[in-house]
Amino acid sequence: MKTMGRPLAEEAFGVLREVCGQIGLDPRGAQLMRLRSNAVFKLRGEMVVRIATAPDALTRLPVVLAVARWLSDRGFPTVRPADEIPDQPIVYGGRAVTFWRYVRSRGRPTTRQLGRVLRNLHREPVPPMALRRLTDPLAEVRHAVDRAEVLTTGQRSWLSDRIEELTGRWLDLETGSPVLLHGDAWIDNLLRCQDGHVVLCDWDGVAVGPREWDLVHTYHGQRRFGLSAADVDDFARAYGSDLRLWPGYGTLMEVRDMYAVGIHIRNASGDPFSRQELPRRLDSLARGDGHARWYMAAPA
Repeated sequence: MKTMGRPLAEEAFGVLREVCGQIGLDPRGAQLMRLRSNAVFKLRGEMVVRIATAPDALTRLPVVLAVARWLSDRGFPTVRPADEIPDQPIVYGGRAVTFWRYVRSRGRPTTRQLGRVLRNLHREPVPPMALRRLTDPLAEVRHAVDRAEVLTTGQRSWLSDRIEELTGRWLDLETGSPVLLHGDAWIDNLLRCQDGHVVLCDWDGVAVGPREWDLVHTYHGQRRFGLSAADVDDFARAYGSDLRLWPGYGTLMEVRDMYAVGIHIRNASGDPFSRQELPRRLDSLARGDGHARWYMAAPA
């Protein structure tokens, strides 16, 4: 992603100030909660602002907003757009900006809770919107590799070949009937409310596709991000099936490994953490190390 010569965080704060000024919100005191595939800010009061960094965000976000409202109206535990802000997404400087109701959270949710939420999500009907089909999970990574200035020629060539191989193996997987997918069903996208119940947030990856794509995030969390075997066992029991017993498990884990590199390729030019994390991930992939620890934030 081009950052116009500025760090991502600095650019995101600039977009936040301009957009809030346009619609009469006060950005003073805004807190940067996350900087990954979105820059996520909490405003004073009960509102969250998400500034998308993905290049295709503007085409996806109208459906994302519609699905979140639809699920909320059905009683599904999800965050809801701030409907008092009209005409979302708002576009400024090529960035797509959305506004969401703030959920007061406390403590960390469990993988058991995540398994239950996903089981219920996958039982929902496919909503009456023009949802994308998850047919090529590595499309954004391929796009990032083709345009990244942070990669060497050798890295770009190796990644392109590996993406082509994994895409072919993905197409050969035998999956069940397509379901409504969250698309990024990692435990960090589950919020534990103060009364103990949980809600699912960050619907940017919503799609229709194989349920295995939503499930693999937790298993991959044990492989790369510090979840325990007990966490995964709890998740599998709560969901009602264990992905490790599926013949396509190994291929899907490798696809997820590659997917998890894309955001750091895209953000490395403007985000210090991505510049630090990208070499770690590329090195372990090139060495075929399936258990090297990766990080969501700089280790303490």
